Amino acid sequence: MNSKSNIILTGMPGVGKSTIGVLLAKNTGRYFLDTDIYIQTLEGMKLQEIIDERGLAEFCAIEEKHLVCIDCKNAVIATGGSAVYSQASIEHLSSNGVVVHLNLPLEQIEKRITNLSARGVVMEPGETLSSLYEKRQPLYKKYADVTIDCSGLSIDGVLSKLLSELSL
Repeated sequence: MNSKSNIILTGMPGVGKSTIGVLLAKNTGRYFLDTDIYIQTLEGMKLQEIIDERGLAEFCAIEEKHLVCIDCKNAVIATGGSAVYSQASIEHLSSNGVVVHLNLPLEQIEKRITNLSARGVVMEPGETLSSLYEKRQPLYKKYADVTIDCSGLSIDGVLSKLLSELSL
């Protein structure tokens, strides 16, 4: 992998995209960008506020608008879990990098997430974490260049596996 290429981390809420992203950036001398924080900063609102005030469709449009404008090299980019709903966003981000799907079984995600309703997760009314998982997993797999099975691994274990898989 080219040392100037971006690494785009995708996956369900709670898999560790932001945590792993910061560590990966430090280990590889890359810039770190968390797209959820990026969107909150540009919009001047928390993700959940955008969803509550503008609705899911408008949130996804806002997310896409900002993601297709990201222009950086030599970065680790942790996307929001819903970024995979926009083919334009993922294709733009992956045009100069590799898309990595951090994968965890649903049961482990359920143990990690305690504040789902306040996280700014794009979910239809009445949708469960289980149905969200079933809807998104095929999209993560579709766009991933690399999938990292994070099951049973510590943060350092995931990082080591990722560095090895990407030959960094």
